[in-house]
Amino acid sequence: MRIVCIGGGPAGLYFALLMKRQHPEHHITVVERNRAFDTFGWGVVFSDATMQSMRQWDPETAEAIEVSFNHWDDIELVFKGRKIRTSGHGFVGIGRRKMLNILQDRCLELGVELLFERDVESDEEFADADLIIASDGVNSRIRNKYTEVFRPDMVVRPNRYIWLGTKKLFDAFTFDFQRTEHGWFQSHIYRFDDTTSTFIVETTDEVYKAHGLDQMDQDQSIDFCEKLFAGTLDGQKLMTNARHQRGSAWLNFGRLICDKWSHFNGNSHVVLMGDSAHTAHFAIGSGTKLAIDDAIELTRQFDLFGHDKANIPAVLAAYEDVRRVDVARIQNAARNAMEWFEVVGTRYADTLEPEQFMYSMLTRSQRISHENLRLRDKDWLEGFERWFAERAGAEPMANGAVPPPMFTPFRIRGLTLRNRIVVSPMAMYSATDGLPGDFHLVHLGARAMGGAALVFPEMTCVSADARITPGCLGLWNDEQAQAFKRIVDFVHHQTPAKIGIQLGHAGRKGATKLAWEGIDQPLSEGAWPLISASALPYLAHSETPREMTRADMVRVIQDFVQATERARDIGFDIIELHAAHGYLLSSFLSPLTNTRTDEYGGDHAARARFPLEVFHAVRRVWPEDRPISVRLSTHDWHDGGNTPEDAAIFAGLFNQAGADLIDCSSGQVVKEEKPVYGRLFQTPFSDKIRNEIQVPTIAVGAISEADHANSIIAAGRADLCAVARPHLADPSFVLHEAARIGYEGQPWPKQYHSARAQYVNNLARAATTAGKP
Repeated sequence: MRIVCIGGGPAGLYFALLMKRQHPEHHITVVERNRAFDTFGWGVVFSDATMQSMRQWDPETAEAIEVSFNHWDDIELVFKGRKIRTSGHGFVGIGRRKMLNILQDRCLELGVELLFERDVESDEEFADADLIIASDGVNSRIRNKYTEVFRPDMVVRPNRYIWLGTKKLFDAFTFDFQRTEHGWFQSHIYRFDDTTSTFIVETTDEVYKAHGLDQMDQDQSIDFCEKLFAGTLDGQKLMTNARHQRGSAWLNFGRLICDKWSHFNGNSHVVLMGDSAHTAHFAIGSGTKLAIDDAIELTRQFDLFGHDKANIPAVLAAYEDVRRVDVARIQNAARNAMEWFEVVGTRYADTLEPEQFMYSMLTRSQRISHENLRLRDKDWLEGFERWFAERAGAEPMANGAVPPPMFTPFRIRGLTLRNRIVVSPMAMYSATDGLPGDFHLVHLGARAMGGAALVFPEMTCVSADARITPGCLGLWNDEQAQAFKRIVDFVHHQTPAKIGIQLGHAGRKGATKLAWEGIDQPLSEGAWPLISASALPYLAHSETPREMTRADMVRVIQDFVQATERARDIGFDIIELHAAHGYLLSSFLSPLTNTRTDEYGGDHAARARFPLEVFHAVRRVWPEDRPISVRLSTHDWHDGGNTPEDAAIFAGLFNQAGADLIDCSSGQVVKEEKPVYGRLFQTPFSDKIRNEIQVPTIAVGAISEADHANSIIAAGRADLCAVARPHLADPSFVLHEAARIGYEGQPWPKQYHSARAQYVNNLARAATTAGKP
């Protein structure tokens, strides 16, 4: 094949050498607009795992890089007058110029043609090529030529950064946070050769402008940074190699995603690689890794399909399918880390103590978990666990060990929970006329015995016409109250758990079939009239609700009050007000479902008016020493709907009204939503509200193991974790997770205690035999 790589960065060079190594008959050319030794930026970073892949694919290149790289295991935080260090992280740093020279030399050794100082305007300059690799960077001319094909999505992020260097040598990947009168700056620092370290300085756009950095030239910016980070630089200077850039050389990061990565231009197949296809923020150091992995995967697909031009279409399709998944995973992690740095000042740096700030920083991408930190640096993590346990008021065990974060107690008003795990309200659709029965007793009793600190029945409706389905729970009469008391008494007398009740009204989502008969589908018979903020049906064929009148509001408020009074007398420990998922109160909060023009529609305060009226009425009759939580949809996942920023405003309004907890769910407001799922995908919403509004939160969504919960609680992203589906699969989820991570302080029910030792032994046996035939 005739292959041309446009762009002589890591992606183009590494792909060229790999393909030439695998199939020397290929005629491969790399075309680069700069001179052979020109490069911008300082050092690049990638992980030990990337280095291992390079050893497998071309040991010679890997060996040359290993001779030249700087390897370190430690991360050091400089923050609020403290230095905290942890080890076991495994990074490789190498000068960008040095790496490119190694790749260039290896290309020449294998017979790849290198053309420098040639500026390529179009792929059509290489009409004889069978395959053209567009590896010409984030501003790719080739990609931009075929915008309608590749459909690039570039989002420019708000933070400003400047990429500098220094002759001071650092023996750890160092993060230095410095506060000024206008806000926080952070530096990302790592050594990449025997004489030089990269020194990236970052801040928000507001702080950047407040200091007048937008009016400074490069020398003035460098002087500002030298003074700000003087304590870390120890008298060394900062340097720039970006004199080719105008102004101060402060940049905004652009996150790039493309809908399609390849195109046939009539003569040649064109495929994107590296930064021309995707970018990942430097906060997790994955730009070079992605480029290298792209080159490896495309080469691997040619090995699988065959090194013949007839196979190019199949190869490119497989390459994109495989790489898109890994790139999305890396970009998600990079986005989490990037967003952490974008809000670090007001959300974390101002409020967190250094110990927890360090933990939050280490886990910012959500790829590094609690137990992963234990593998990396057991001593540091155990020290942090002791620090966290002391502040949570947890007593050490007899052997001196402290509980991991998810097993520390949590106190709010007069309620004390023995751990941080909540059985989330989950619709069971198993009531008759709102009446809880034996199913609910066994269902909730089993999970209370299974170790959760707090259990909730499903949303309990405040009137018959507030139900979602005919099978939903209710608390509008004394018979229901008596049935609930049986369950509450069992939980209180037979388990150490607490029990709460989530009160709600279905609104426009009411009068539907049981989930297993057709979720959200309107009842064929026996339906009841619906009310909502506005006369908008949930589905096109759903019943259209009546827009609520003031008389409707007065009645609904009274229904909530009466249900609250019954819940109080029954002995529930906490009430949660359901203002999420498109139900009645939620329908007032979202602009997608509230189109009113009176005092209950319009801005945030107006849309929150009726839900707050309900909250105030409930708070007045609920005992002062018992807390109230509010569940919010913190993201509508639809254009024009509420975003996390809107949710934070509502959380603040409820907190000012007396809400003790915000339960941070999302979505289900409109059927046309497009949520972005993933592990812990809703936790960032809890993180924002907890640390910006300073109100305790409950995190929900794809939390499925102790490692998730420990990471969330330890980092301060939530105070409690609500676990749903895992509790359906395993009523003893908490007991089993405690055993799985080796925590001995979680008591089993005395009736089941004899099973604990066997369960632990079976776990140990399974771990010992794992991987054996």
